[in-house]
Amino acid sequence: MSVPIKAAIEKVPGGMMLVPLLVGAVLATVAPGTADFFGSFTGGLLTGSTPILAVFYVCMGASIDLRATPYILKKGGALFGAKVLLAVVIGVVAGQFMSELPVQGGFLAGLSVLALVAAFSDTNGGLYMALMGQYGKPKDVAAYSIMTIESGPFLTMLILGVAGLSAFPWQALVGALIPLVLGMVLGSLDPAMRKFLSAASPVLIFFFGLALGFGISLQTVLSAGLVGVLLGLVVLFLGGAVLFLADRLTGGTGLGGLAASSTAGNAAAVPMLVAAANPAYEEAAGPATVLVSAAIVVTSIGTPLIVAWYARYLQAKKSGGDTSSTAAVAVEGAGNGASR
Repeated sequence: MSVPIKAAIEKVPGGMMLVPLLVGAVLATVAPGTADFFGSFTGGLLTGSTPILAVFYVCMGASIDLRATPYILKKGGALFGAKVLLAVVIGVVAGQFMSELPVQGGFLAGLSVLALVAAFSDTNGGLYMALMGQYGKPKDVAAYSIMTIESGPFLTMLILGVAGLSAFPWQALVGALIPLVLGMVLGSLDPAMRKFLSAASPVLIFFFGLALGFGISLQTVLSAGLVGVLLGLVVLFLGGAVLFLADRLTGGTGLGGLAASSTAGNAAAVPMLVAAANPAYEEAAGPATVLVSAAIVVTSIGTPLIVAWYARYLQAKKSGGDTSSTAAVAVEGAGNGASR
């Protein structure tokens, strides 16, 4: 008996990423101790998003033509600049109405400048690379090597006016580049290695989605309430619009900008790190952590849906209105491991 599991998943917009992500999130919500209980390979499967992503980065690097380096700088720089500039504007504007303390009452209770900046200033790199690996070009995936500068509390502290309390994490930036460079070197030296490694990328997307989902509890949305959900939606749509425009202005289709319209999972740790560096934010750190966590959940689900919808739109437009193509078909012929 044959069950069309793959075909069913691909009918869901962004299904190869979204479906395993939702499965992991549901499991993390109803049985959060699963990974610890079983341990071993099962635990590794559910909690190994970082090593899975590292391997994914090597495989995508093998698909990249070294001549694409200027493109990577342009694309990554545009998305990074737009993301940070938006966070700066939001931080400055919100700072005119709020202090370091969170809102104490009313509908926006718990909201703070810290929560806003942390949610807007860091992109979910794994989600971006997985989505661009499925719908974009290998060199679009590599653009995240520039956006890794967003990671951690450094930019949040800078935007909040406490720069100097955290040194620039250059080691993390170099560490993020090494797997990519390794893949690029292997693919450039041996076409057979390029074909071998690049073919693994779609498979890794599926398993990365599962591991990413297991790090998300759906209870977070409930505990954050409507404010947390709204924060996630604002990040998704306002951030997505700004990044979409930046991508289009630099010659892209806008797909990369939409894929970067999320909040990174590690952004949930930023409020506490900022408070540790500056006690003025201690009262805001707790509520901000909950709100940022809600934004992570909302954008982790919403970003793949929007990207898949737009990819389908571009594909239909390219084929003259033929909507029979599934969203799993790469917009510009990517996803087959060929270098661009």
